[in-house]
Amino acid sequence: MGKVICAALICLLASVAAMGGGGQRRVIVFDGVVTEVGASAIKSDDLWVTLKDLTRATKFVLKPQGMCRDELCFPIPKARRSAFIVKKGPATWFNLSEFARLVRQPVAYDQKHAVWFFGPRPDARNEYLASLEAPDFALPDVNGRMHSLSDFRGRKVLLITWASW
Repeated sequence: MGKVICAALICLLASVAAMGGGGQRRVIVFDGVVTEVGASAIKSDDLWVTLKDLTRATKFVLKPQGMCRDELCFPIPKARRSAFIVKKGPATWFNLSEFARLVRQPVAYDQKHAVWFFGPRPDARNEYLASLEAPDFALPDVNGRMHSLSDFRGRKVLLITWASW
């Protein structure tokens, strides 16, 4: 997982640098994949995308039963359908921010660079709990030599973490 996020962030920085910051286009990072999408026709703090951009960035497709991707499908509540879907001009727009709230998917937004990062949904975050296996990651030691958690599989490991915030 750490390698995927690291690779996504490298691609993200390259995409933002190529855009020159700001601008009308927006960048979405979803499942570790960086996708540039067009400008929104809907003025809002939420991320509204066309159905075409939605599918290109997330692989989700709007179907009568809800937002679907492979065999995974999330129903859109009928009472709140207008919060998710708006027809404006020739395009149909989908509120990806509202969808993320519905499925409890964390989102980070950089307004200056128009970049949206969607973290893993709770089902993906919690699959490590079912297996009791920690996700693999790599960090340098004090000498700069990289070590990954998988190097220590089968041995007891004590992880000590600290954050300044």
